[in-house]
Amino acid sequence: MLNDIIADSEDRMKKTIDHLTGDFAALRAGRANPALLEKVMVNYYGEPTPINQLANISVPEARLLVIQPWDKSSIAEIEKAIMKSDLGITPTNDGNVIRLAIPMLTEERRKDLVKVVKKRAEEAKVAIRNIRRDANDLIKAAEKDKMIPEDESKKGMDSIQKVTDKFIKDVDVLLQAKEKDIMEV
Repeated sequence: MLNDIIADSEDRMKKTIDHLTGDFAALRAGRANPALLEKVMVNYYGEPTPINQLANISVPEARLLVIQPWDKSSIAEIEKAIMKSDLGITPTNDGNVIRLAIPMLTEERRKDLVKVVKKRAEEAKVAIRNIRRDANDLIKAAEKDKMIPEDESKKGMDSIQKVTDKFIKDVDVLLQAKEKDIMEV
C-alpha cells in the first residue's frame, strides 16, 4: 500500500514536470520552435484541428518556421488561426507554404517572459507540494486505521519528501535553462 502511494505520487509529480516542459516549449524565446504552434487550432471543415495534423512544420533557419499544408485549400484557414492566436506573428504565404518569421525579442519583452516562466515554475512547485501533502495525508490515514505501523509511516513520508525534493530540483533546472534561453540574444 505504501509503495502504491509513493508510486502514484511520483507519477503525478512527473506529469506536473511534463506539463511544465510543454508550457515552456510553447513560450516564444526568440527562436523558431514547432512547439509554438501546438496550441493553435485551425477551423478545418468545421472542426478545430491542431496545425500539426494539417501540415508539416519545419525550422529551416533559427528564426523561421515553415508550415507546409498537406491540403493546399487549408492555407487560408491556417493563416487565419495563426493571426487569431496570441503568438503576435504575421504569417506570409506563397500559395504553397506559410512562413513565420520569428522577430527578435526586446529586452523588456525578455524580462516579461522571464517573469511568466518564474510564475509557471512556482505554480509547478506548488502542484508538486500539494501532491506531497495528499500522499502524506493518505499515509497518516493508513497509520491511523492501523493498516501500517508508525515506523513504516515515517519511512513513507521520508520517501515522499525525497521524491518531492527531486522534482522541485527538476523544476529549478528547467527554470534556469528556460531563463538562459530567453535572455540569450
